[in-house]
Amino acid sequence: MALRALLHPVRSVLWSVALLLLGNGLINTLLTLRGTSEGFSTSLLGIIMSGYFVGFVCGTWVSSRLIRRMGHIRTFAFCAALCASGALLHVIFVNPWVWLALRFVYGLSFVTLMTVIESWLNSKAASHERGRIFAMYMLVNLGAIAVAQQILRLDTSEGFLLFALTAILISWALLPITMTRRPQPTIPDRPKSSLKALIGFAPMAVAASALSGLAMGAFWAMTPVYAKQLGFDNGGIAMVMSITILGGALLQIPIGRFSDKHDRPRVLTYVTIAAAVLAALMPLAPNQMALMGLFFVWGGLSFSLYPIAVAQLIDQLHPDEVVSGSSDMLVMQGAGSAVAPIAAGFIMHLFGAQALPLYIACVLALLGGFAIYRRHRVSTLVTGETAHFEPLVQTSAQGMEMIFDDTQPDLFDDPTFYEEHERRRIIDAVMHG
Repeated sequence: MALRALLHPVRSVLWSVALLLLGNGLINTLLTLRGTSEGFSTSLLGIIMSGYFVGFVCGTWVSSRLIRRMGHIRTFAFCAALCASGALLHVIFVNPWVWLALRFVYGLSFVTLMTVIESWLNSKAASHERGRIFAMYMLVNLGAIAVAQQILRLDTSEGFLLFALTAILISWALLPITMTRRPQPTIPDRPKSSLKALIGFAPMAVAASALSGLAMGAFWAMTPVYAKQLGFDNGGIAMVMSITILGGALLQIPIGRFSDKHDRPRVLTYVTIAAAVLAALMPLAPNQMALMGLFFVWGGLSFSLYPIAVAQLIDQLHPDEVVSGSSDMLVMQGAGSAVAPIAAGFIMHLFGAQALPLYIACVLALLGGFAIYRRHRVSTLVTGETAHFEPLVQTSAQGMEMIFDDTQPDLFDDPTFYEEHERRRIIDAVMHG
């Protein structure tokens, strides 16, 4: 009963999330498979798929202005129409450069949809409930993306049915949110960027955000191509994607909670190195079942990197800086995700399918090496008590605000915390220049 009461104010939004993510999870995998069957090279596919992430990053600046101008429901309807029609236009105009433009518009529209949803969730939940509601939101998010992969079994990527189903699911996402009679929330201004200060003050968190984007962007965009080139059919490709997402959903929280209770930079280092080793072992997998097992564990580790980095950032920042800082982390991850498909696609074009896990292993090894360097050469400033880990996938600035609003309320109310934070920051600046 308590759970029903908690979710009652936001149930229409969560239904919209589920339908929207079903459509989005399907189209992202479907396009790489259709592009492969149309003879697009892996390097060209990488460029096409990067358009989504470029649009996503650009949308983080556009979405708030659009919502303030049009209102939440009309903005949601406008962007959902763009996404649904975009899904159908992919199959009408099978041209790589048209697809690139469509991917950009889709990414920009999709992050605006997520901003609408997350600002609505943020406004409808009491501050003490936001953590539980956000956890349910992440569960729906990851669950819908995992289930979406199994829809691939209904038809081949060369047919029209899967593109039509994508458009239908995205269109259906309009129904729950437009039928609600609850008042629309207001949306605050986008927090002022503090990226330059973050790079100087919390370089490990910023590097983890950008490099995890370089790894995860390659996974989302190019893994269907990788699995297809290894001989997986559509059902097998769906299982590879679903199992990896399932690993991320099941292992992300225990790994994150472990980082709450132990030295977080050390946990981040170990998780990164372990993920790099698992990626490097993928080309040696003796069969498809072994490869899926590697992807399951790798997903749990790799999906944890970005939320651990966000938690580490919150450990280091003044409370007034957290929302803007975490929003900048989202931009850095999006920028890394935009570069990843191009880099991974080009490397796969030169060296073959097995270059994808090796590329991911190299990116994660670079992050692990930087983490080891930071641990031995520079101490990490922590502002008293540590933040709480929250599971994350690529989200909007409003999602970050929801997390922050439920983070350490008692600690931030303590006036001595601010004095201690400034004292530690000055000491750290003197010791490390």
